[in-house]
Amino acid sequence: MSEAPLLELRDVAKRFAIRPDLATRIADRLRRRHDPHVVHAVDGVDLAIERGEVVGLVGESGCGKSTLGRIVAGLHAPSAGTCAWRGAPLTAARTRTQRLAIQMLFQDPYASLNPRMRVIDLISEAPVAHGLWPRGDAHRRTVATLEQVGLDASALPRYPHQFSGGQRARVGIARALAVGPELLVCDEAVAALDVSTQAQVLNLFMDLRDQASTALGLTYLFISHDLGVVRHLSDRVLIMYLGRIVESAPTARLFAAPNHPYTRALLAQTPTLEATKRTFAVIEGEIPSPSSPPTGCHFHPRCPRAQDVPDRRCSRERPLLKVVGRGHRSACHLNDREVATAPEPPTPQG
Repeated sequence: MSEAPLLELRDVAKRFAIRPDLATRIADRLRRRHDPHVVHAVDGVDLAIERGEVVGLVGESGCGKSTLGRIVAGLHAPSAGTCAWRGAPLTAARTRTQRLAIQMLFQDPYASLNPRMRVIDLISEAPVAHGLWPRGDAHRRTVATLEQVGLDASALPRYPHQFSGGQRARVGIARALAVGPELLVCDEAVAALDVSTQAQVLNLFMDLRDQASTALGLTYLFISHDLGVVRHLSDRVLIMYLGRIVESAPTARLFAAPNHPYTRALLAQTPTLEATKRTFAVIEGEIPSPSSPPTGCHFHPRCPRAQDVPDRRCSRERPLLKVVGRGHRSACHLNDREVATAPEPPTPQG
């Protein structure tokens, strides 16, 4: 029997009830609308991550990728669906081991660090409180953890405001590593940094990843809107649009042969260093509101190929993630059409 994935999500959804503004409440009263306003942040996501894997999650702002990361980290409880850790249920009442095994790195390294705490306390507080470090050994272990992320003992007595953005990011990584996690959920972990500092932090992630077979054993869920960053770091990439995973593939295959129209549109807008002249194709329209997502395929109002699918199927029926290649799945009705119109294989003679 095969080993269960490190993390597995099945049909996970997250909905938030919101209070509409005054204009919306007046319009609802005139229309005699009484149903609550709900944001569909995550809408039926299936996800499996193996130990030691680096999975990139990409999508436009507002697509629900940060909410999905918070569900994985235990900061949000899913409204529907199931989560499992090593095959065991991952509920809102997580065990101590499960809470420590999954740690999250946030987008703003300054806002996520307590400005009133020194670095030695920021890093040692959790492992000492959970009994992972003896209090008398906290100083030595904090120094060792800082060295893992490229800092030294001189950082111990300093406060977050005394560091640069890149150094604060390293302190945040050290704080997460201190409790010995198995999975790091990185939510736009380098987005707030300048380009040169981004490169340094990404190299740090790569170095930590190279130690995955030894002491650290780290697995990543790397959330980003930057395809270049994800391509550099990930083994597999998931493309998310308006709460749904629309494509999943190994990194090299996704960039070489994208299948979903949304993925192709994203790649067409990605800058490259190639000398040849390129024409950038802008995705038409605005991303719909998650409080009133389109029926059928969420991307169909902006999809340049929706008219190629007969019977307006894209606007009526949700496409399922189907295999389109080795390790490659895509949720597009065009895949069904292309399979249906493919020529029959020749009949063997004999």
